[in-house]
Amino acid sequence: MSFKIYTKTGDEGMTSLWGGARVPKHHIRIESYGTVDELNSFIGLLRDQLDHIEIREKLYEIQHVLFTAGSILAADPEKKDQIYIPSFPADIIHQIETWIDEMDLQLEPLKNFILPGGHVAVSTAHLCRCVCRRAERIIVALHELEPLNLELIQFFNRLSDYFFVLSRFISQLYHVKEVIWISK
Repeated sequence: MSFKIYTKTGDEGMTSLWGGARVPKHHIRIESYGTVDELNSFIGLLRDQLDHIEIREKLYEIQHVLFTAGSILAADPEKKDQIYIPSFPADIIHQIETWIDEMDLQLEPLKNFILPGGHVAVSTAHLCRCVCRRAERIIVALHELEPLNLELIQFFNRLSDYFFVLSRFISQLYHVKEVIWISK
């Protein structure tokens, strides 16, 4: 069975939530899962730059969780009892904290602010961190309008921390000196 990728239903600036409700494409709910999708794309880019299998597998796992988060955010809140929405993995926050702690044990203590740079994978990890923080801000704003599962917010908060530590870990992995911010 084949279908066309374009539907023309969004040609006037509206789109559908999962469940059917039509909203403007600038709706905060659309912005939230669109930013999550952007983050997922940057993670794919980062994953493609790394040859470290364990990190690649963790990033792949994170991408799957992001798809679940996107599904939750894309669901029409009025119809959430009528449509299948995947459940958010309860253990993912603890898992990310464990990954952060494991990397942190191998790093020198942080004594300075770090600038993105030094290696394309380091900079891409920082891009992931920044897009993740933006997703978190948008999701928090959505939560103020329509209460969401707090684990979703906590996940994005912890995930941005993960990308910061990962950027430092990648610097060490590839023997790249961290770019230190020097106040002028």
